[in-house]
Amino acid sequence: MANAKLKKQKTKRKSSKVRAPQAEQKAPQALTPDTGAALFEDARSRLEAVFEALAIHPDAQARLMQPSLSLQVSVPIRMDDGRLKVFPAWRVQYDTSLGPAKGGVRFHTEVNQHEVTTLSFWMAVKCAVVNLPYGGGKGGVQVDAKALSSLERERLARGYIRAIADIMGPDRDIPAPDVNTDATVMGWMIDEYEHIVRAQVPAAITGKPLSLGGSPGRVEATGRGALKVLDLWAEREERKPEETTIAVQGFGNAAYHFARLASERGYKVVAVSDSSGAIYNADGLNVDAAKQDKNKHGSISKCKQGKPLAGDKLLSLEVDVLALAALENQIHCDNVDDVQAGAILEIANGPLTCDADSALAKREIPVLPDVLVNTGGVIVSYFEWLQNRAGEKWREEDVNQRLDCLLGEQAQSVLARAEQEQVTYRQAAYRQGIERIAEAIMARGNCQDCR
Repeated sequence: MANAKLKKQKTKRKSSKVRAPQAEQKAPQALTPDTGAALFEDARSRLEAVFEALAIHPDAQARLMQPSLSLQVSVPIRMDDGRLKVFPAWRVQYDTSLGPAKGGVRFHTEVNQHEVTTLSFWMAVKCAVVNLPYGGGKGGVQVDAKALSSLERERLARGYIRAIADIMGPDRDIPAPDVNTDATVMGWMIDEYEHIVRAQVPAAITGKPLSLGGSPGRVEATGRGALKVLDLWAEREERKPEETTIAVQGFGNAAYHFARLASERGYKVVAVSDSSGAIYNADGLNVDAAKQDKNKHGSISKCKQGKPLAGDKLLSLEVDVLALAALENQIHCDNVDDVQAGAILEIANGPLTCDADSALAKREIPVLPDVLVNTGGVIVSYFEWLQNRAGEKWREEDVNQRLDCLLGEQAQSVLARAEQEQVTYRQAAYRQGIERIAEAIMARGNCQDCR
């Protein structure tokens, strides 16, 4: 069961002015109808059990099985050497029954329409799980962001906004940072959008620099929120931080801040990783020192804070909590049997396939799901949106306190529901979110049974 007691275990781009030569040769991923389709099918297959358990009306079911809007565009960019390159890009609004679409924009070589659709679906669910007045949205550009110069990235960011400007805005669709995008990129995007609409509209994009209306606490929000959920679960399990070991797959923004804050709270972070590999120290890593080493050497595998470890080996470490903070589908049917962690914390979107999720449930390994764990970012984006619309600026301590209060209340509801209904934490979270979306869909009318 999701709430089963765990046995306590003893175990222990950097942007360069010179473009990477090999990256220049890489062609965009071939786009076919099947590219990434399995990811979307795997994600929405979780809905079937929820529909049955909650007796969701067929009208709401039909609406929730497909995105409301899916836009594919081409973004032409003049490169520094004078060549013109054209990048495929997307923006998807999955469901807007509860409010305007909300979701990040990622720059990555593997972005495709199905991936963006899946991510927008997850955004719709997670916004509903924590009771935000938002629907789900997501965007992406298929590009090797690390091979671009700063000026090329700015042109790409501005070109993307020009391409989707007609379907976005503070009351329709609000982009935010995601993989390989940050506050700097959001600053370029909001500037471009405001030029297009000839108005100051800071609420049109969140995750911006503070000087452009960004919110204090937004950078650390995803990691801070993940730690809040872990703390609440650990308290229910009567587990003390100092007796809990954590391995973190990933060392980007969310992973770093989660690892740093968890270490400060007293948890023992024994391993972290990036695309180059991992490092492990049974006595606990100095997270800040590891971050400094990574910044200096460009990869975590060269850090001196722990012994080198292959990235996939981190997934099989015998730790109390395995925090997944990289990309989707990291644990699947081929490697799920290697997992030795006592619990899984999903900071990334969709790091487990449905098959892996079911396998872990059979082994009574609880999974704290992404649609609850990584909501800290969108919650503070919501706070930024509120500040922008009201013309206010909140103090960081007030932002963190409000995050703690809102997420704490909604997370406690999910954890309690899992225990009361004897289901997994993921099932409880999906029931909480889908129930709210379906109610809003039905309240809008046009239902045969209501005539």
